[in-house]
Amino acid sequence: MNRTSYAVIDSPVGPLTLVADEDELIGLYFANAPLAAAQPSGWIRDERRLRPAAVQLAEYFAGTRTRFDLPLAPRGTPFQRAVWNALLDIPFGETSSYGELARAIGQPSASRAVGAANGRNPLSIVIPCHRVIGADGSMTGYGGEISRKRVLLDLEARVRGVRAGQLDLQISST
Repeated sequence: MNRTSYAVIDSPVGPLTLVADEDELIGLYFANAPLAAAQPSGWIRDERRLRPAAVQLAEYFAGTRTRFDLPLAPRGTPFQRAVWNALLDIPFGETSSYGELARAIGQPSASRAVGAANGRNPLSIVIPCHRVIGADGSMTGYGGEISRKRVLLDLEARVRGVRAGQLDLQISST
């Protein structure tokens, strides 16, 4: 029998509910997400089990982590999982459009379906759906609210800028 655990952690974008089935992360929800508010019966509050995810998220928000290293098991259709896997390929601090994601999964005419799958991503931040923007570069809908999307993208741009500057400094000093 699977044991679903959850923990609620504070973050710069508000409380986050982490959900794990055994040792695999299956959900990361913003405070306004219906599932985070409901916490279905049978869920057990267990901060210890979710500590690795909480630590990595704290490192991400501190600007010291650009890639998560957690066992993930998002639940969705094969198409949704293909989209979510493609999201993992968007580099930290960069963005992609729905059309680019559709092409990346080999379905160039499926940008609307990609958008729908992106909106159903159960692992916000860890599977970086916030990195998807409109083809014209505009901020598009985000289940976690556009203001949070902007905070996440700004954080990544700032961290990437600092790291790029450090790299340039190292190259020029040799």
